[in-house]
Order: sequence, then structure tokens, then C-alpha cells
Amino acid sequence: MPRAVRINSPQELRVIAAEPDPPGHDEALVEVAWSGICGSDLEVFHGTRPSDFVRYPVIPGHEWSGTVVRAGAGVDPALVGRKVVGEGFRNCGRCTACREGDTSLCSAAYDETGFTQPGAWADHLRLPARLLHPLPDEADLRAAALLEPAACMASAVLKAGVRVGESVAVIGGGTLGMLATQLFAAAGAGSLVVVDPRADRLDTAKACGAAEFRTPDEIGDGFDVVLEAAGASGTGRLAVRSTRRGGRTVLTGIAPEEREPLTPAELVGAAVTVHTVFGASSRAWAHAVRAFAAGRLDPAPLITHEFALEDAGRALEALADPAVPTGKVLLHP
Repeated sequence: MPRAVRINSPQELRVIAAEPDPPGHDEALVEVAWSGICGSDLEVFHGTRPSDFVRYPVIPGHEWSGTVVRAGAGVDPALVGRKVVGEGFRNCGRCTACREGDTSLCSAAYDETGFTQPGAWADHLRLPARLLHPLPDEADLRAAALLEPAACMASAVLKAGVRVGESVAVIGGGTLGMLATQLFAAAGAGSLVVVDPRADRLDTAKACGAAEFRTPDEIGDGFDVVLEAAGASGTGRLAVRSTRRGGRTVLTGIAPEEREPLTPAELVGAAVTVHTVFGASSRAWAHAVRAFAAGRLDPAPLITHEFALEDAGRALEALADPAVPTGKVLLHP
């Protein structure tokens, strides 16, 4: 019997029978291979995600990989049997932002797989076929489940516009920071430094392409580009201060509580160009998928925990436990 994990309301999670509906016009049905868990899923479970960005009851799962098993009317039947990943934002495709390629900034009401639409904590996922990105036949679907966070970091890397040989610092040595490090290395960054207070992340940072690993106290300044991917209090301010005058800063994290906010005077004095990232556009998805298919992006070493679908509650506990060192946590239907 096909199953899904449903969060009926905050703190109320259960595994349910979920026979998939056949795909409608322009839709595809995917058999889920792997589904990731991230901090936003914890927010859904704990009830701390802003109400505009979740609709209960909900089947979470916006990070996933799988294989197309059915194609609806209007969908190329050759898609059946293909390994795929897929965008989460159900963008309209018609507004100015969508037509300019900024599909994550769609002017239509917020609608995203795993938050307002059924997600991939399930055996099957039904979604518009236009959101799918086919993968090579030999693709590792376990690793491919991280292409959603990789696409978010691809959005940041593309905005940074790194030129070959430029110096880059990535603040945050978690999954997002390491994915960004790989993408910066693939883009030809020169001096590439990962900054994190946890020394146990040094080896992973080096494996992802970093030339150096430093603590926040050791970061220094004068980098052409600084990407903030930590989402901790003060890291945005640190990123701006570490960027050379006239350089580029990209902010991606949101601190649960900000005790060291940036001030307009600091930004003006720093004379840096500051970019921010909200999700991943179709362009960023294509960039991440290309890098993965070309072997320049390998998320597999960042996976530390795997749980069966029915153990989703335990998976959330592992991710939330500060005493348990976790990288990416996956569910395996």
C-alpha cells in the first residue's frame, strides 16, 4: 500500500495510506527514490514556519529525487522511466518575474511542493511536468536528492558573478555552505575559504574544494566575494565586513534571532553590492543540474543519516538534536 507522511498540525505527524491520483493534463507521476529533510521542515513540524508559507495538513518534502512512472495528457511519453528532480515553486509562468527567469519571485500567491502542495515524504509525487529536470541515466538518485538546496546555492553563486581567480569566502560549513563551495570551485574561484566555528568540518570543506578553513575570528577581510550561508546571528554583518570595498556580498541565511543587525551606515561605508536569495529560480536549477551531470557537483559526501519513510519522526529528532552531528538527513521510501 503506497504511503505518505502527513503533518496534520504542529507536532502531529503520522504515516497514512496514500494511493496516488493519476496525473492530470501536463502533469507527471514520480516514484520517489529519496527525500531530504531541512530546517524548514522542522519549522513545519514545530509550527514555527510563518503561516503564509505553509498550509496544514501537509505532506512535507521539497527536496527529492525519483523516476517518472506515468505521464498525463500533454506530456511527452518519453519522460516515463527518466530519472528526475523537480522545482518546488508552482510559479505561474506568465508574470514579469517568471518571464525574466526569476520564477522563485513569481507574483502569484505562494505555492510550493511540500508546504502548500503535497510533497515527497511519500512513495509517489504528482506535479506539473514543466517543473521536472531530467537527469542522466547513470545518475545517483541518493545524491540527486540534494539538488534542491544545491539549486538555492546556485542562485547565490550566479548572483555573485565570480570571475576566474577571484577570492571567495563562504561563511557556514553546513550542507548549504559546502554545496556553495563546490559550485564556487567549479566556477574557477581562486582563494576559496570556508568559515565555520566547528573545526570538525575542515576535512569536508577541503574535499568540497576549499583551499583554507578558518574560524569566524580568523576570517580576515578583503575578499572579492563573501557568501553567507550560516543563518546565525551576526553572520550577515560578518559577511559584509569581510568583503573588500566594491566587492559583492550574498546573503542567504535567516537567523532565528538577530542580535547583531546590519545598519544602513555600515552598508554605505562598506560600499559593497549586497545580493539576497529567496529559493531557486529555474535558471539556478538548470545550473545545479548541469554541474551535477558534469561531475562538478557531488552532494553525496554531505549525507550523514538515512531513515525509512515510517521513521520520519526519528529523522526530525536527529536533525533537531544539537548533540547529534548531522549533515543532510534523507528519507528512503
